[in-house]
Amino acid sequence: MEAYCMKCKTKREIKDPVAGFNAKSSAVTTGICPVCGTKLFRMGRTEAHEGLIPPPKPEKVEVREGKLVIVESPAKAKTVGRFLGKGYTVRASVGHVRDLLKSQLSVDVENDFQPKYRVPNEKKDVVKEIKKLAKKAEEIYLATDPDREGESISWHLMESAEIAPERTKRVVFHEITAPAISEAFSHPRAIDMNLVNAQQARRVLDRLVGYSISPILWEKVRGRLSAGRVQSVALRLIVDREREIENFKPVEYWTIHAEFKPEKLRSNFIAKLVRVDEKEPELSNEETVKPLLYDLETASFSITKVKRGERRRKPSAPFTTSSLQQEASRKLGFTAKRTMALAQGLYEGQDVGEGGTTGLITYMRTDSTNVSALAQNEAREYVTNKYGGDFLPAEPPVYKTKSANAQEAHEAIRPTSAMRDPEKVKEYLDPAMFKLYRLIWQRFVASQMEAAVYDTLQVEVTGKTNEHEYLLRASGSAVKFPGFMVVYEEAKNEDAKKEDEEEDVKIPAGVAEGQKQELVRLIPEQHFTQPPPRFSEASLVQALEDNGIGRPSTYAPTISTIQQRGYALREEKRLVPTDMGIQVNDLMAQYFPEVVDFNFTAHMEEDLDRIADGQMEWVDAIREFYGPFAEDVKKAQAEMPVHKSEPEPIGRQCPEDGGELVIRYGRFGKFISCANFPSCRYTEPWLEKIGVSCPKDGGDMVERRTRKGRTFYGCANYPNCDFTTWKKPIAKPCPKCNGLLVIANKREAQCTNCSESFLLEEVVPESA
Repeated sequence: MEAYCMKCKTKREIKDPVAGFNAKSSAVTTGICPVCGTKLFRMGRTEAHEGLIPPPKPEKVEVREGKLVIVESPAKAKTVGRFLGKGYTVRASVGHVRDLLKSQLSVDVENDFQPKYRVPNEKKDVVKEIKKLAKKAEEIYLATDPDREGESISWHLMESAEIAPERTKRVVFHEITAPAISEAFSHPRAIDMNLVNAQQARRVLDRLVGYSISPILWEKVRGRLSAGRVQSVALRLIVDREREIENFKPVEYWTIHAEFKPEKLRSNFIAKLVRVDEKEPELSNEETVKPLLYDLETASFSITKVKRGERRRKPSAPFTTSSLQQEASRKLGFTAKRTMALAQGLYEGQDVGEGGTTGLITYMRTDSTNVSALAQNEAREYVTNKYGGDFLPAEPPVYKTKSANAQEAHEAIRPTSAMRDPEKVKEYLDPAMFKLYRLIWQRFVASQMEAAVYDTLQVEVTGKTNEHEYLLRASGSAVKFPGFMVVYEEAKNEDAKKEDEEEDVKIPAGVAEGQKQELVRLIPEQHFTQPPPRFSEASLVQALEDNGIGRPSTYAPTISTIQQRGYALREEKRLVPTDMGIQVNDLMAQYFPEVVDFNFTAHMEEDLDRIADGQMEWVDAIREFYGPFAEDVKKAQAEMPVHKSEPEPIGRQCPEDGGELVIRYGRFGKFISCANFPSCRYTEPWLEKIGVSCPKDGGDMVERRTRKGRTFYGCANYPNCDFTTWKKPIAKPCPKCNGLLVIANKREAQCTNCSESFLLEEVVPESA
């Protein structure tokens, strides 16, 4: 028989085979090679392989079946999986799976700013599972969010899980509904690298700014500080506004109104003095007002003009990210961060009794006001059935997008179905989520409705004396047809100047030209111009948008970071810069003027838009920025003075090791710790006394903050005394019951004991 010598690599003839088993090769021993003395083996089937080599193992043919879909969140995966059904495996990446290393700059400034990405430890198992599933899948769909960040996540998924580009398909949908998902999967595309590069450029820019400037602030000022490309500009807006308020010089001015009784009518009306001898009156002080009052008392008055008309008021456009955050702040009192978290839940899907999770709104990061024809038709059907055809415009309205470079999505924020009335889903949603859904639903449905119509009436009253001729004017309006207002009215902008608002006066129906008017009384009022208000989160978002700074996805995290770093505090819904915030802003303005320059930052956003459109290379944009910026960094490192101060002693000893207790600064502001830190880790909160006694035990009332930065007031003797209030207490006791007074609103104080209200000017000391 034939066998094979593994050493000689030669076939041998064996006459006396010796049976045996070689454990190493699992081959059958057949004899000894006569040349080298090595054992001979018959490997496998001689007739098939001629006894020369082991039979080759058959190649494993990967059997690929099924379709893998990757989204960002488990909630979204659950909703998408419900609509796709059998044959699809839907997995969540749980956000980004790859990012720049946190421990270093991770941007090679010497090599075209190439980023150094890494899969963090907590995402390695996710990537491993996706990689395993991708190998077995017949088709792979990347269904991340429909914006630049979503496109970037898809690319990182493909790269980190080593999925060949030719095997991946990108699908984009702006609402998680069966029709939208079906349409998206019918028209897959490749990953858009222009969008990926735009997001990559934003990430690299932000890393260069943050990792270059923050260490300088740590060294020169204090630890835990940070700087950011959008963050620093937002902080500048807050600080600039505070200085504008501090430097504001109020200017006195007066107004004169007159109450008239029309001849043969029972109702009176009030008109405002607008002209004296064909000129606008200069009512700068009481001295200029008194002579006019004396003269007006002697005048004879009659109506010289009655103008009746009609005014149409159009509905507001459906929500963008910016307008949603502003309206949710004004109407619901939500922070930008909370609004976006709730909107994310509505977009990804909730169980509202329809047999599984359902996406309730379209994608919530958008600066577009476009609406699909399908959604418009559904809204029109709802309005017709609910209110009648009179409430519909002849043609569906078209709204102009405010942002010139709206890139983030193709539609406004709207309900996925106008037929899903808020009351139908109320029992399935938590109260906050329901309120936001109702707001979005109302705004969208109203945006598709007919304008409201007002009857307008303007009356001009002329008064004549021997000295002067006076013109007084009254304007009023009444709703003739409510239109969209039966569903929704936009909240008033709390920052609008009151002096710019048009007065709306109730005017008797029987007024006519030539009708004599009896002067009932004159109403002179002293006023002072008011400084601009501090920014609320809503108005800061609007200012960022108006200046072209940031994009929809950046507003909420930017405002949140400013507060987390202790640069600004939220007091009575207004953002107040801290001393540290002002100091950091001033250093940024001095040493990094371009970073905090509004025009420069807006220009960078335009460059990112050009990259997304394929009109600019991302490396070129970074290079243009980095040259001057690197010089600023060197200058700041060399010239910025050291502002660091030693921890301030408070005059008490540490109860644990006897060391001195000092004031330090942490993530949530001031706190007290042992001077021997880190060997002694004793800490206690810093209590800011407000000069008011606790009504429960007489202890000092102190100002505190929640972990989310909201201010409240409580007894310093906590936990022995648990008295707290969200409203700021004042030192003067209640005039009625001697209880604790708190500031209820801009005009009034209220007693926490008897609930009686008082004017602030009556109970707040002048020195307060």
